[in-house]
Amino acid sequence: MRRRGLDFRRPVKRRFPNVVWYTACGILVFVLIVVLCREGQIESTPSISRKPDRRDRIMEGLITDEMLSSNSVTRQITDQISLAKAFVVIAKESKNLQFAWELSAQIRNSQALLSNAATRRTPLTVGESETAIRDMALLLYQAQQLHYDSATLLMRLRAQIQTLEEQTSSANEKSVKYGQIAAEEVPKSLYCLGVRLTTEWFGNPNLQKQLRERKQMDAKLKDNSLYHFCIFSDNILASSVVVNSTALSSKNPDKIVFHLVTDEINYAAMKAWFTLNSFRGVTVEVQKFEDFKWLNASYVPVLKQLQDSETQSYYFSGHNDDGRTPIKFRNPKYLSMLNHLRFYIPEVYPALKKVVFLDDDIVVQKDLSGLFSIKLNGNVNGAVETCMETFHRYHKYLNYSHPLIRTHFDPDACGWAFGMNVFDLVEWRKRDVTGIYHYWQERNVDRTLWKLGTLPPGLLTFYGLTEALDPSWHVLGLGYTTVDPQLIEKGAVLHFNGNSKPWLKIGMEKYKPLWEKYVDYSHPLLQQCNFH
Repeated sequence: MRRRGLDFRRPVKRRFPNVVWYTACGILVFVLIVVLCREGQIESTPSISRKPDRRDRIMEGLITDEMLSSNSVTRQITDQISLAKAFVVIAKESKNLQFAWELSAQIRNSQALLSNAATRRTPLTVGESETAIRDMALLLYQAQQLHYDSATLLMRLRAQIQTLEEQTSSANEKSVKYGQIAAEEVPKSLYCLGVRLTTEWFGNPNLQKQLRERKQMDAKLKDNSLYHFCIFSDNILASSVVVNSTALSSKNPDKIVFHLVTDEINYAAMKAWFTLNSFRGVTVEVQKFEDFKWLNASYVPVLKQLQDSETQSYYFSGHNDDGRTPIKFRNPKYLSMLNHLRFYIPEVYPALKKVVFLDDDIVVQKDLSGLFSIKLNGNVNGAVETCMETFHRYHKYLNYSHPLIRTHFDPDACGWAFGMNVFDLVEWRKRDVTGIYHYWQERNVDRTLWKLGTLPPGLLTFYGLTEALDPSWHVLGLGYTTVDPQLIEKGAVLHFNGNSKPWLKIGMEKYKPLWEKYVDYSHPLLQQCNFH
């Protein structure tokens, strides 16, 4: 190969030896290490200097510097307390009472430390919390040495939880049972009032004479320009509270007519009470359902079912299914005609066009005359809907596994409440609503469509025939749950639905005054029967 001339050769590159490069890199790394070490020494200066002892060696790995930082000591103490409480349970089950006592004492110390810090509103410092954390950690370490490890802890806690769940379930079952029994019992004072009033009615001819002299009542009973209310009840005092609260809340009590239907047993007592007492000019009519000639087993499915031996056994014996059916489903009141008479209102009051139905466990605190001017838009029933929660929709009350229910009714249809209802009796008669009720009641002889009460057949009967009212007309829940005070204040009708009726000892104390203010406890008969 031919070599180029000197003038045409490429210039030779000057290169640093590799040794120089390696030396420079090493010096740079060394400088960085020295700087980092100095910073680490400054940051890791111990907060407390003392000679390590046996406890320190035990604590190694249980408490870290991070755990003792000012931002986490409260959390550390709280976690220790939670774990220690679990170990106390296990120690007691293992009969190690001394160790359980030591843990409990340390838990109290730690809780006092947290309480003091919360009271003064300043965070715990490392110095004041170190002793408590170390003492508790030592006890937790000892618990581990006693084989109170996580696996044992979880196993025993699960067993404890299962036991508690079984006890809670049993207690709830007993509570429901005894609560139901208490709700069904007639208080002695109420029984006494009925007896004394019955005696008064038959022993005082002047009372019967007073009732016969009220000639103007007959005209009012059929006057559709007045405000007509109906109650079906065997409770004298509860019915009196409904009438009295309505009268006191009304702007025109002389335009109010109450139609009260009771049974044979309470008929004389009811007549005596409402003859002896006046309610600001309110007209009160008292009837007994046994006088309704049309009310017989050939027309009324419920009366026909009462003649069935299986139905009688189900409701009155309670021994045919080994207790599988809850006691609340077996309450005979659900076959009471006073309970089902709400489906026969046009027959009870053939001359009336519109009526407001009221349960006997309500209190009225606003004027209700506005209900009679509400347009139902061709519907039969005006009611307050209760489907703000999913459990108040149709699927809650009806058996959707049955093809009849599944085919005809939307499971998510909105439920509504009995207790305060506006009924257009003209539209009721036109649509034969009572006939619809009979259809569904006859198909539920075996109780496969629904189990409980009059609301489920009401939902079926008035399906597509109900007009929703403003919720303030009817506030529910005062007999079983807590109700928003603002709703109570705005409510026109307060409903004590549930087992805790205000006239019972099991009534909810915070709501009893709303009902009791309409009872005149100075009345001689109430005093004689120890009402207080």
